[in-house]
Amino acid sequence: MQRSDIVVTPWHTRYLGRRMAHALGRGGITRAKVEGDGATPAGVHHIAGLWFRPDRIAAHSLPRWAKPIGPGDLWSDDSTDPDYNHPVRAPHPYRHECLRRADRLYDIVLVTDWNYPQSRPGLGSAIFLHRWRAPGTPTAGCVAYAARDLLHIAQHAQPGTQLIIMGQAPFQNALDAVI
Repeated sequence: MQRSDIVVTPWHTRYLGRRMAHALGRGGITRAKVEGDGATPAGVHHIAGLWFRPDRIAAHSLPRWAKPIGPGDLWSDDSTDPDYNHPVRAPHPYRHECLRRADRLYDIVLVTDWNYPQSRPGLGSAIFLHRWRAPGTPTAGCVAYAARDLLHIAQHAQPGTQLIIMGQAPFQNALDAVI
């Protein structure tokens, strides 16, 4: 592990020397992720995209590779959709998530490469880093943070930054020794 990796343990996240609280999926951390299980997938993943709400977050506060979320931007979470686990535009006839939400959860969204861009139906979709509802409130499988911590991650991560989600408590001692 390197200091530039985003390392998620069952208890907290470490990134660039900072320890941050997070919220994980209501199904815990799993090595056998499937659509709808509410679990956060363990393993080594990568940051694959960065989206933001330009009406809520100043573009100049984020890296140039960040993409604005528009009113018609959606993410397919329907495993029967040919565009499963990909961004799509409204109107879209399959089940999907709206990226432009009324709440603040998706003001900043870091897309992971979990089952993306080569998606296999049923293995899980829309595994993002995003803002939490409240400390400790579980997600549907994403990793969620306080707004200031999410902004810190977004400002420093690059496409390809490793996201290591550790699912077993015995790894904690090894993690503390490395980071």
